[in-house]
Amino acid sequence: MNQTDTLIVGASVAGLASAGQLKARGIDHLVIEKTDDVVTPWRNHYERLHLHTNKAMSVLAHRKYDKGVGTYPTRLQVIDYFDQYRNALDIRPHFATEATSIERRGDWWITETTKGRFESNNVIIAMGPYGKPRRVEFKGMESFPGTIVHSSAYKSGRAFKGQKVLVVGFGNSACELAIDLHEQGALPSMAVRSAVNVIPRDILGIPILQLALLLSVLPPRLADRLNAPLMRLLIGDIRKLGLRKLPYGPLEQIQRVQGVPVLDIGTLKLIRQGHIRIFGDIDRIDGRVVHFSDGKQEAFDAIVAAIGYDKGFEGSVLKVDRTRIEDLRHPVARQSHFGKDGLYFCGFWIAPTGQIREIARDAFKIATHISRSARSSSIAAA
Repeated sequence: MNQTDTLIVGASVAGLASAGQLKARGIDHLVIEKTDDVVTPWRNHYERLHLHTNKAMSVLAHRKYDKGVGTYPTRLQVIDYFDQYRNALDIRPHFATEATSIERRGDWWITETTKGRFESNNVIIAMGPYGKPRRVEFKGMESFPGTIVHSSAYKSGRAFKGQKVLVVGFGNSACELAIDLHEQGALPSMAVRSAVNVIPRDILGIPILQLALLLSVLPPRLADRLNAPLMRLLIGDIRKLGLRKLPYGPLEQIQRVQGVPVLDIGTLKLIRQGHIRIFGDIDRIDGRVVHFSDGKQEAFDAIVAAIGYDKGFEGSVLKVDRTRIEDLRHPVARQSHFGKDGLYFCGFWIAPTGQIREIARDAFKIATHISRSARSSSIAAA
């Protein structure tokens, strides 16, 4: 059995950020991680992946990116940054240690794992909102003779050279996968079910998230209205490309549904040039032929389902009232149950100014709250 003041569950970005902040305050803590390394999701992502947020807004406290790294770091540069961060702060997670049950018993949090029990005053859930790939389910998919993969298993378009590939979805990953497929000699199309918001990644060389940071002091609806003329000028009418636009803007989208707008890195250009074709929602699959809800049909050699992820900590693992989970629809500063009974969540709020930046802010607030709570307890005990 291991005892500690604070147990951090997960050693990806949020776990490292939390450990760094606790270490800076001298707070006893342990980190557990179900895989064999830190930031495993980044190690498993597709090869072409770049940060969609600029490096200046995508760092944790105590360390910046090396000077030679570009504005939007590659996947390998991101991995290297977090490896350096772990080594510089001497963060030593318990690897291959998966939490199977987390619950409050008396004055302690009891976390049962595949490597034994951990007892702690506080628990930080740092597994993030994208813990488990959504199940791929299409009517008739068992008849499809080609490859069907979730985007989490996609590595490179090289494996699909010369093939007609249908990418299902129109999020940031789906759009970059479509670009990668085109660059690697495949013939990509995209099946888009929902209306979307698309914004440029940069405006005159300035990352758009820096603009979002300036506008974050305004109500999202007002900020979107102010931005609308510029977005129309830079993006154009996406309806002409076969896409449907959401009835509200990108900042309001984040507030309403915790959905992230698409940061365009070249997908729209390829659509306009005819290199990426747009279809509607999938109705059914019959052999190689995919039938769409608008009556169109097309034969494909492979399907990549960029349909997103579900949280990986719910269900039987974390035994808390449902209101604690619903609280995650709000940023840390507005959560009704923040820190109650020593339970914290790091990195679950989808922020308009970038996820890594928001994780760093969460970790700071959590560590500060834990530190103050510890001091208050010491004073009360004295």
